[in-house]
Amino acid sequence: MLKKLAVILEMIKFEHTVFALPFAYLGAAMGNLSEEGTFPALMEWVWITLAMVGARSAAMTLNRIIDSEIDRRNPRTETRAIPAGLISRIEAALFTAVSLLILFFSAFQLNKLSVILLPVAVFFLVIYSYTKRFTFLCHVVLGVTIAIAPLGGWVGATGTLSLEAFLLFFSVLFWIAGFDVIYATQDAEYDRTRGLYSIPSYFGVRKALLIARGMHVISFISFLLLGSAASLGWIYYAGVVLSGLIMIYEHSLVKPDDLSKLNVAFFTMNGILSMVMFIFSLGDMYL
Repeated sequence: MLKKLAVILEMIKFEHTVFALPFAYLGAAMGNLSEEGTFPALMEWVWITLAMVGARSAAMTLNRIIDSEIDRRNPRTETRAIPAGLISRIEAALFTAVSLLILFFSAFQLNKLSVILLPVAVFFLVIYSYTKRFTFLCHVVLGVTIAIAPLGGWVGATGTLSLEAFLLFFSVLFWIAGFDVIYATQDAEYDRTRGLYSIPSYFGVRKALLIARGMHVISFISFLLLGSAASLGWIYYAGVVLSGLIMIYEHSLVKPDDLSKLNVAFFTMNGILSMVMFIFSLGDMYL
């Protein structure tokens, strides 16, 4: 059983929770400070963490189940756990059910609004895996799905929503969508031949990289607007500038005719960016 669990955690890239979890924490901290003037209580941190981990684990496992046939036919993904026969769809479905139970139980420990918004979160967790079959805006839907994390952190800690919460939501949405467009460039030709939709397969890799840059510009501006709306100080803005430089460096690593450094751009730099924004924002709010 432990071996199967290890395979599943590797399949869903559990370590990539670092992309969204710091923003979930940031939403919780920023929301509670604006509403209550304090940081969230210990158990609120616990339940928000469990809800976030449950949601991401369910979404990623569902994605692997739904896309298992597509993955089997793609040379880049044919060695993933389900197409390779390392785990069955039933085993993956059971893990998904447990993950959703963790999400549901955690939401019920927080507040009424968290429970009310659960169906919205679950809808996006499920639907985003299907969007590549009918729209090249699948990257935006993924952005919405992951940006629910900071919004969920805000709601989980405060039971409310505000302008600042939605500015944080849009900042993360376009950051995620932009780097997902970059990541999708490696499958542009495969997606085109299989009738799958993505911005790289629809517009070509060169234009897709320009669109990704535009999305990251929107993300950067949204972070700036968030700082103004939340009356944050110079430490926060230093973090935003540093994050902007990381995004610029990320784009410098990927060229239309050279995708060899794509994994560095996608995994390493985005993990660093999420931690930078969390640490600098938290430092600003604390000090």
